[in-house]
This record gives sequence, C-alpha cells and structure tokens, in this order.
Amino acid sequence: MILQNSTALAAGLLTASWLAGAGGPAPAGTAAATPLTETVIESQTLDMRSTEAETLTVFTGTVVVTGTNLRITCDRLEVISLRGGEKEDSIGRQSSFKSLIATGRVRIVQGEREAACERAEVLPGEDRITLSGRPTVIDHSSNFVATGEPLILYRGDRRVHGSNVRIVLPPIKDLGFDKNQPAESPSNPPASRSEAEKPTAPGTPVPPK
Repeated sequence: MILQNSTALAAGLLTASWLAGAGGPAPAGTAAATPLTETVIESQTLDMRSTEAETLTVFTGTVVVTGTNLRITCDRLEVISLRGGEKEDSIGRQSSFKSLIATGRVRIVQGEREAACERAEVLPGEDRITLSGRPTVIDHSSNFVATGEPLILYRGDRRVHGSNVRIVLPPIKDLGFDKNQPAESPSNPPASRSEAEKPTAPGTPVPPK
C-alpha cells in the first residue's frame, strides 16, 4: 500500500521540523532551504475509519514514511485527524492533524539528526513529542547522544525533559593540570618586613624618634 499526500503529511512535517531544530526563520546568509517533496507512506496494510468528528488512519507492516529530507520507519503508524467536509462522505476531508503514534522499532532520520525508540507520540496541539521504549536521540553534526526513559521534547520552547538521562558529549581538551604534581610556588613571594615594620613584643620600650 502506497499513499501520497495523506493525513500523515502534517505529522511528517512536524516531526521533521523538530529534528531540524526549527522554530524561527533561518539566519541570514544560510543556504537555501531544501526543495519540498511529496510525503509518501508505504505499508503492507491500511485501515481508515471516520466518525463525524475525526478520521483514524492506521498503517501496519513495514511502514515507511519519506518526505522532504525525512525518513520514518516503524511497525505501526496511527494518525488521527479532525474531519472536515460533508458528514455524509464516507471518508471526509482531513482538515487538521490531531496526533500521530508510531510504534515498533521506530526510527526517525532528518539530515544529521535521528531518533530511535519503541514508541513516538506526536501531539501538535501541545507542541510535544514523547519518545519511550529505550529512546535515543543523536546529532551526528555535534557528536551529541542522549538517552532516557522517557524523553519529552517541547518544540515550541526548544526544551527537552527526561528521566534516567544519559548524555554523551564531545571530549573536553586537556586543561594541563596534573593532580599528582605539587602546586607551583608563587614566582615572586612577598618581601619580608623590615626590622622597623615588624611589630614589637609587649613591654618592649619604644626607642625615641
């Protein structure tokens, strides 16, 4: 089953924008944006059901989503979109995207950034993506790796929250300090006081000036 420009289009674009760290216009002088391409969803089976309020689309079996600089793979993809158009239509028009849940060997790749987990839940209304099931987020451009259970990404304010988190960063250069070496003495120790400046002991007569 191959579906183009489906209800998951908004899901793919939202996920891609998170992985790209989007949230504002590109700085001046940056390269032109990648040309937009169709979002294509491939799966072994498709089940689409509509109510008066929303449409549920479920893709199962080797699900692959490809789009503009984006690739998502998983075992099952569930997309819920709010329904528009005439209520009598069997499927109806998907007017807005409500949620996306990808489960089973989930992998999201966008450029040099990727995420892997067992479950990814995208809630655009809350601007939130929750990764669970041994999630890992990698940025190959900066050698950044983060794991936790779960990892919650708030795209609106570019914030990440997690529990049991482990983060791997690039190595820090040697600062030149060896704990086994004794501390160096000051190169210019303070000069000793002259005899005239030294304090006198109690009871010592003071010589006349």
